Amino acid sequence: MMNYFELFDLPSLFELDVNALRLKYLELQRIVHPDKFANASERERLLAVQKTAQINDGYSMLKSPITRAEHLLALADIELAHEYQTLKDPMFLMQQMELREQLEDIPTAKDPEQEIIDFQLQIDTFIAQFEQQFNQLFNDGSQQALDNAADNVRKLKFMLKLAAEARDLEEQILIF
Repeated sequence: MMNYFELFDLPSLFELDVNALRLKYLELQRIVHPDKFANASERERLLAVQKTAQINDGYSMLKSPITRAEHLLALADIELAHEYQTLKDPMFLMQQMELREQLEDIPTAKDPEQEIIDFQLQIDTFIAQFEQQFNQLFNDGSQQALDNAADNVRKLKFMLKLAAEARDLEEQILIF
């Protein structure tokens, strides 16, 4: 498996200097851009295209906190990217149901614009908490902590989906 942190010469950490990632991305793109190999052999042109795609994939993977977390876990032999495992945390699942109900009730609230803002702040707080917990668990490095970090990413995915639904609802509210 490709270690994108190594590709970008960055430490394998969840908390990442996104600006340093971007600068390294631009530097690597300049070095291997296919236009620089226009007069090179077919093999060299193909390698440049492949390397460019690899750099693009790595940049995409590392700039997003959720895919960065999944990549870190995959490097630790915990594959989440294509799994269909469900969460077994009844308290979290109950919270999700309550949050969904809260989101569904926003359009009929007395002040839907304020309600959607409050809801989004609440979700943003949860997301920040899950990201911080993931970072702590991943840095612990024990198998139990990594397993808990994987569950944390699963929860984070739920919250990110709710955040996207809230943004969609906000657009609908502001249009009308």
